[in-house]
Amino acid sequence: MPSVFTRIVNGEIPCHKIAETEEFLAFLDVFPCAIGHTLVIPKQEVDYIFDLEDTLYDGLMLFAKQVAKAVESAIPCQRIGIAVIGLEVPHAHVHLIPMNSMADMNFNNKLQVSQDELAKTAAMIRKYI
Repeated sequence: MPSVFTRIVNGEIPCHKIAETEEFLAFLDVFPCAIGHTLVIPKQEVDYIFDLEDTLYDGLMLFAKQVAKAVESAIPCQRIGIAVIGLEVPHAHVHLIPMNSMADMNFNNKLQVSQDELAKTAAMIRKYI
């Protein structure tokens, strides 16, 4: 069964897209830790990030860096935190989270954000891609 992220890649589930290449996709987390919380994934479904082929892993990190710079430009914050947890969805992914304090990286405190607000946030970030 395809992961929820593969279903997003395939267009079966909508997302608030930030950036896309042939190999990677970045989109807003619908249950964000902070406004601008972005997920960066390889389009190829691989469960564990350290099982990615080296070139795909390197490409994912370079793509994440580009996306992080755009998020940082669009969302007022001190820096962009990065986390790879990998237990909640069996598809390698990187969390990019705008931070002003360590509390912003708390995955137990999810914000309630409307679809309209997510769309506006995605549009702001895309301006910097």
